[in-house]
Amino acid sequence: MDCRESIPSSVGRFTIEKVYMPGRRGSWAPNGNLHDLCASGNPCSIDNKPVKSESLESLECSSGSEELSSGYTSTTDGLALDVPEEHVQEALNHLNQSIEAFNSGLQMIPCSIDDPQQAAVSTPKEPGNSIAAGITLNPANLPLYDKVVSKRQRAYSTLDATPRHEFYVNSVAPGRLKRSRPSLDILRNAIVDEQQMVQVPLDQDVETCDKDKDGLKEDSAEKKKKKKEPQGPVRFGWIKGVMIRCMLNIWGVILYLRLPWITAQAGIGLTWLIILMSVLVTSITGLSISAISTNGKVKSGGTYFLISRSLGPELGGSIGLIFAFANAVAVAMHTVGFAETVRDLLIEYNAVISDPVNDIRIIGVITVTVLLFISLAGMEWEAKAQIVFFFVIMVSFASYLVGTIIPPSEEKQAKGFFSYQGSIFLENMVPNWRGETGSFFGMFSIFFPSATGILAGANISGDLKDPAVAIPKGTLMAIFWTTISYLAISATIGSCVLRDASGILNDTIPMNETDCEGLSCQFGWNFTSCAETESCYYGLSNHYQAMSMVSAFSPLITAGIFAATLSSALACLVSAPKVFQCLCKDRLYPIIGFFGKGYGKNNEPIRGYILAFIISIAFILIAELNTIAPIISNFFLCSYALINFSCFHASITNSPGWRPSFRYYNKWTSLFGAIVSVVIMFLLTWWAALIAVGIIVILLGYVTYKKPDVNWGSSVQAGAYNMALTYSVSLTGVQDHVKNFRPQCLVLTGPPNFRPALVDFASSVTKNTSLMICANVVTETDKVPDSEGHLRWLNTRKVRSFYSLIRESTLRIGAKSLMQVSGLGRLKPNTLVLGYKSNWQTVPGQCLEEYVGVIHDAFDSQFGVCVLRLKDSLDVSDKMQGQYNMAFQDSDNEAISDKETETEPTCITPENMNQTCTEFQSRKGKKSIHIYWLYDDGGLTLLIPYLLTRRKRWGQCKVRVYIRGTQEKVEEERREMQLLLHKFRLGFHEVVVLTDMDQKPHPKKDKYPRSPPAA
Repeated sequence: MDCRESIPSSVGRFTIEKVYMPGRRGSWAPNGNLHDLCASGNPCSIDNKPVKSESLESLECSSGSEELSSGYTSTTDGLALDVPEEHVQEALNHLNQSIEAFNSGLQMIPCSIDDPQQAAVSTPKEPGNSIAAGITLNPANLPLYDKVVSKRQRAYSTLDATPRHEFYVNSVAPGRLKRSRPSLDILRNAIVDEQQMVQVPLDQDVETCDKDKDGLKEDSAEKKKKKKEPQGPVRFGWIKGVMIRCMLNIWGVILYLRLPWITAQAGIGLTWLIILMSVLVTSITGLSISAISTNGKVKSGGTYFLISRSLGPELGGSIGLIFAFANAVAVAMHTVGFAETVRDLLIEYNAVISDPVNDIRIIGVITVTVLLFISLAGMEWEAKAQIVFFFVIMVSFASYLVGTIIPPSEEKQAKGFFSYQGSIFLENMVPNWRGETGSFFGMFSIFFPSATGILAGANISGDLKDPAVAIPKGTLMAIFWTTISYLAISATIGSCVLRDASGILNDTIPMNETDCEGLSCQFGWNFTSCAETESCYYGLSNHYQAMSMVSAFSPLITAGIFAATLSSALACLVSAPKVFQCLCKDRLYPIIGFFGKGYGKNNEPIRGYILAFIISIAFILIAELNTIAPIISNFFLCSYALINFSCFHASITNSPGWRPSFRYYNKWTSLFGAIVSVVIMFLLTWWAALIAVGIIVILLGYVTYKKPDVNWGSSVQAGAYNMALTYSVSLTGVQDHVKNFRPQCLVLTGPPNFRPALVDFASSVTKNTSLMICANVVTETDKVPDSEGHLRWLNTRKVRSFYSLIRESTLRIGAKSLMQVSGLGRLKPNTLVLGYKSNWQTVPGQCLEEYVGVIHDAFDSQFGVCVLRLKDSLDVSDKMQGQYNMAFQDSDNEAISDKETETEPTCITPENMNQTCTEFQSRKGKKSIHIYWLYDDGGLTLLIPYLLTRRKRWGQCKVRVYIRGTQEKVEEERREMQLLLHKFRLGFHEVVVLTDMDQKPHPKKDKYPRSPPAA
């Protein structure tokens, strides 16, 4: 069948083709609303009657003669079929089966062997009687479709915006073929490539669809198999993973064994102040850590990960090491608290092992060993143990609260418990300091570690399902509920128990007794004798087990102490290795990488567990809770200070990357929290604070010196950009002044590793003084060299320079462009530095003209010009790899063959960056620098040698200034020059007057001088 013309029309979402066929009359229309649209000039000019079709799947239209009728059908968007009349029904059957598979993205174009564009995409198998037609699978979306078929309309005829294909490019309905996304080149250049068209015969579409369905079935079968496979690592939510863990770590040994004693020392009022001050620091820190943890993905590493990814490896590495150590020491603190309780029970039942101190050591070592085995069993078992501990603590709290309202027995009264009494509350409201630690900050240093458990959830961030949600919610809820519990216990026990009691049942007041002092006399007890000598064994000031004595069932308080101490110790024993493992994997410090290896599905740091176990045992041997607690207080306060400062610094830099989803924080509040943490550190124990700060400074200096190759997008980087931008903009308003002039050098090095001497000389002038830009003009069109490789080469050579590359047709155009656009604001080059063209006598004239033209352009741009000449060639490109410009080359490199110059340049890597030694890298000793200041050039010739002598390598060199003069005024001109140099404060004293400048040069002096190079 010979198709000549195709005119599209739109009906709903279907595109219908009306085709004129030679030898036949009429054209086809899909329904009664469309009329015949014969092309002008068509010999068929009879009246066509519109034919209404009830289904778009079966379209027929008849003209004046039935025998001239033909079959035509059309399917979905962009899919058209042209077949002989006798095969219409058969074609429709095939189309009905494949219509879903080709519902979008497929296009069937009527065959037209006369049209080369359509012939390329559609070729019928047998013209005249074949039902197969070409089906084109076009990977481009609608914009390209419009270019391929320029006269076709879209399938959507509507006033509304049409759907965008790219929004649904990844959506594949069951049973449909996947469509490929167009490449960027196709979208930019509208490339129509025959190779991008996939020919799919109609008789294969059903098979393809079936294969696709089979593939879907296989995928579902694989998913079912995966469900039966072992599950992955255990992950926790915000309640079990963060809130309960934090509450257990906060409810440590201090709650049961030291809070009643602190209440007796500081009184209820100051105890509440101590609690609220601690909570203020921890709450601000909780808000800051919530903001940091919701600003991006949080991985394992806890506090170290959050600080290091926010403030960078320097501070992050130092605080990570200290925080891991502090957690290991905290294991010892909580274990010693547990051992004290067990020892007291042993004393009560006369079952002492050795002596009180050694009993604590023995019990502590055994306990921490058991905790180690629980940790090694995995996080799942550790989490189950924490749930049990939490339940036990809740039961102990209930027992204590019930005990406070039960009328006390005579035995409890002898120990100082009289239930709720207003007089006891008023007496215990004020402080009563005793002992060496009897001060406000002494009590604060002992209590504060009990508030440090807020990071227990964040420390296992790698084991949480959604750290960004779990950490803020769980941490803040834990702070709230533990604060309520601390305030309640302090107020209730201070209202029920006296500070001093003998515990002796015979210390009741006789009927006629008048020699009794103290509040106990009001309740019929006389504790005066032991109170005056401070020998009472019971009471809040003397008995650490006051909560156990008050409770309704004392063994429950003992169980609560066990649960609180063991849960806190277990949480710290898990946190320390997790934090330390992340630090080890980052390899910021040597040797410790051995402890970073993980085992099992949860990547457990078994080696880290062993290390934390050893550290905790070392501090358990101290066996004194009041000594261990202040040690770790400063380490935790350091962590809190840096967490708060991280949040403040990230906020103050205005980085677009700082977008925490947690909004309830303030940068000034975070700064306040950081300052308060530092102040508290020095108020607690100033010498321990100095030690902590000193350790941080040493670790910070080490990481800064080593410069680890990590890029975490820290706020320090954002701050550096912010400062650079601010100062660069502020410089634009500063006018130039002669006293602030600096030679800011644009150095035409080509690839910097080709001319190391030129780079070293310019660096000697500009390092830590002014701007230096190494410029490379590339005239080849093949490939642009890797800028990162050149920057690494400069950094390895310790050259502070920028690298700028430009592609231009000639060296002169590129150099002129660089002189015009290089720099930023006032930070723009004003001096051009280039090498001397020693092969000027042999190079082509065009290269020489370009070289000289660059110098002229520099003068026209008001640039100073420095030309460096060495006895040997500046260019070492014959030994290096890279891309270069022939206009830079010296005569020493003319032997390079064309084959070598046409070779594709090798990317510069640290492995092949040869650091060639030059004479500018060695010490000059007491050599001389000769300055030929023959004409007044503005002083640049004098300034550059002065800058060189400020360097350590050139510091001992003597500077000799040569000036032009006459024989009659030698001394006068020398004195004038010396006065001028003295006025300029350059420190040059030796001046030589040249009186033979107008004479012809001596033949021996025509050679290159052997003295050190002159600027």
